[in-house]
Amino acid sequence: MKKLIATGALMTAASPALAASGPFFSLANTNFVVLISFLLFIGVLVYLKVPSLVAAQLDKRAEGIKSELDEARAIREEAQSLLASYERKQKEVQGQADRIVAHARQEAAEAAEKANEELQVSIERRLKAAEDQIASAEAGAVKEVRDRAIAVAVAAAKEVVAKKITATQGNKLIDEAISQVEAKLH
Repeated sequence: MKKLIATGALMTAASPALAASGPFFSLANTNFVVLISFLLFIGVLVYLKVPSLVAAQLDKRAEGIKSELDEARAIREEAQSLLASYERKQKEVQGQADRIVAHARQEAAEAAEKANEELQVSIERRLKAAEDQIASAEAGAVKEVRDRAIAVAVAAAKEVVAKKITATQGNKLIDEAISQVEAKLH
């Protein structure tokens, strides 16, 4: 150990100007000084247990990476199951949408058929109403023609009767009509 300390003291005293010449195992040789310094540095690192600390840090880091990978795998599996679930739901929703569309088409066809039937019934009702109006108008026209014919016939008969009937004959006809009315009322 004393030699090590002495060597360290000599290395601090050595400078690049002194390393230009001499044998290899001399402190004057810079290659030898660098070799000794490197070995001393490695010795200090081993003495302070730096390699075990570095190995522990690397192991800790490896464990962290491994746990992150495991977590990533778990998340990936969960995402895949979630994706499969959403795909199933999407297929179910698509099937339900198809059923709704088919039902809506069926209802639309039924509504169109019902509307067509109602239209036919409405047309028949209107035709019947129009026929009834025509018949009523025809009956009204026939009645009007009859009334007009009766009025013309009465006027003509009145004229004819007025020319041919005398006052005594008129009074006789009136008395007969009154007696007929009395007989029918009792």
